[in-house]
Amino acid sequence: MLDPRAAARAGGIAIELADLGSWGDATLVSEYDPDGPVIRINTRAIPAGSSCDVREHIDRAVAHELYHHGEALGAIARLPDRKARERAAGEHNP
Repeated sequence: MLDPRAAARAGGIAIELADLGSWGDATLVSEYDPDGPVIRINTRAIPAGSSCDVREHIDRAVAHELYHHGEALGAIARLPDRKARERAAGEHNP
């Protein structure tokens, strides 16, 4: 797997850490904003732990959002079901 952060940089996608607010019982880990484009990692969802744990968390989140970037570009076919899209994004390795 290519380093997701390197893949984002190569694609001109910024990565930001941001407080994305409370989502009730759900946890929003990250979001993709095509206006930029930018991937925002929710600081509320970053796990406490070693720097390796944090790096792994961020890499997984960036890889996930790169899938959505591919959808936005039309490079990845958009699945009709949101749950299927999120599952596919979670399995994405750039």
